Amino acid sequence: MTLEPIAHFHSPFATKFGVPKQSGIVEALRGTIVFVPAYRNADALRGIDAFDFLWLIWAFHANKHAAHSPMVRPPRLGGNQRVGVFASRSPFRPNPLGLSSVQLERVEWESPQGPVLHVRGADLMDGTPILDIKPYVTYADAHPQARSGFVDDHAWQRLTVVLPDVLRKQLQARGLDAQRLDELVAVLAEDPRPPYQHDAQKVYGMLFYGVDVRFSVNEQVLTVVSCS
Repeated sequence: MTLEPIAHFHSPFATKFGVPKQSGIVEALRGTIVFVPAYRNADALRGIDAFDFLWLIWAFHANKHAAHSPMVRPPRLGGNQRVGVFASRSPFRPNPLGLSSVQLERVEWESPQGPVLHVRGADLMDGTPILDIKPYVTYADAHPQARSGFVDDHAWQRLTVVLPDVLRKQLQARGLDAQRLDELVAVLAEDPRPPYQHDAQKVYGMLFYGVDVRFSVNEQVLTVVSCS
């Protein structure tokens, strides 16, 4: 079986570092889906604007090595406990496929690249190949009373983000308007660090809309220290 991309995702993330760990947790984060030439046909999207959410099936194209272990260490468990790969959402899987639920903000029917989908809440790198798109259907897809395994017992704590005014102005000068700054703060609040790193002196770097944003974390406070 051969799978070919129908589209590619465009987001603020040039690398994997900083990408939200799940779709939907950073609702403000915007991205676009641009179809490959063979699928730039408005008929293929007819009726899609009647749905608020979509399922994206995509490929972990940035994985540099194949999955070999049947066990993985989920970030939610601090990177210390192991669970089966099929009991996790690890990107290192026998078949490197991802599944994300995103909010459809609008359809741009006419653009130089054909119809473009504008979505929110994705957890994808820039350039991610999209293999299929399906509508999210509430009566079949929503299970609010369902158990969520180890996730139920390990609540995720967002960080408090400190963005000094002088750096906020520098980011604005680099093209990050109020909307993108809100996206940045929301992404940083989710703690982009690897789960096993807690060095308060370490400075981390994250490319966001082409800007190198550097920050440190002490306890539950993340402070942006520079941008370039």
